[in-house]
Amino acid sequence: MSTLPLPVINQALFDSVARWFTEIPHSKTIGLQYVQGERGRATMKIDYRVDLVGNPKTGVVHGGVITSLIDTTSGLAVFSHLPDSEAIATLDLRIDYLQSAIPGQAIYCTAECYRLTKNVAFTRATAYQEGQEQPIAYSVGTFMRDSSAATIK
Repeated sequence: MSTLPLPVINQALFDSVARWFTEIPHSKTIGLQYVQGERGRATMKIDYRVDLVGNPKTGVVHGGVITSLIDTTSGLAVFSHLPDSEAIATLDLRIDYLQSAIPGQAIYCTAECYRLTKNVAFTRATAYQEGQEQPIAYSVGTFMRDSSAATIK
């Protein structure tokens, strides 16, 4: 028996943060796009572009681009649980790269915020490409929470 996904806690806040995360200069430069969100989960993607390649001989997207995708998607997953705006910051992000991304294909990341405490949010994420059995990378992360420093409206 499957259960339907739950909506994010504050849809207006979540939508605002998702939009903001895609409009900050670094995200715009790499072409970060919001795909979907539900309570505890977010998915974002980056389309393949030659200017994102780390090694011109292989055509593989640079690992830093994938790191940005994972970090941002993980942060967005945290916001799916929040009732009000607050500042968060990445405390720790561990990424296990399993294989190179296939050149020419979009890269997706789905992140889950699986535990939220008063001061810390815990996430896990997977970066992948459609049609590929093996993910590109797995990650776990922790994010500091500070509701007294809320800045995102």
